[in-house]
Amino acid sequence: MVKATKKYILFDFDGVIADSSEVSWDLNKKICATITRERWLEVFEGNVHDWDKNTAHWHSPDCKHEIFDWFAEYAPLMQQRVVIFPTVSGVVKQLAEKYILIIISSSPTYLIEEFMQKNAIREYFADLLGNDVHTSKVEKIRMVFEKYKILPEQCVFVTDTVGDMREAREMNVDSIGASWGYHEHERLSKAKPFRVVHRPDALIPAISDYFKERNQQGE
Repeated sequence: MVKATKKYILFDFDGVIADSSEVSWDLNKKICATITRERWLEVFEGNVHDWDKNTAHWHSPDCKHEIFDWFAEYAPLMQQRVVIFPTVSGVVKQLAEKYILIIISSSPTYLIEEFMQKNAIREYFADLLGNDVHTSKVEKIRMVFEKYKILPEQCVFVTDTVGDMREAREMNVDSIGASWGYHEHERLSKAKPFRVVHRPDALIPAISDYFKERNQQGE
């Protein structure tokens, strides 16, 4: 096997870079007042764009999701309330010196672009693929493979949700869990990622270890 030279880090956006979980939770309570936080978190164990199809709770009389433009409501809240996680900027800058960074997100690309420009980290990312590109992260990972002519073993996905891990696995991409976002350590661990880390700076050694192990497996 020929060893790949370039390595790619696929980053989720919400819950990994942007501290958006509380804003998202507040907005979803507005849509459906009776939903519990646990039931809301379970939505992120699959593709979040499928929640109205797969979750009977959203079809109860008190839920307004069918007449609710979620991202129209979310956009101004994000601009006003969502901040970057502490130390993420420095971690991203350091990782970009060695790896190619790409965003794979369920948020609209324009919101991601605005946030990254505002927080001075846009220059470190080669690509931003939001939900306007495709709602499936499986398909967006496939697009990355095709555009950059790369293989699954050249990538790792940094994410805070089980659903993302499952979608990445469909493309044979392993994940590193970020426990400071939507899903906690125990839930992330059950999805069997390469590792779960608890601080952004722990991503640096975790990613290094991941690619070292992949290289050893390819020898």
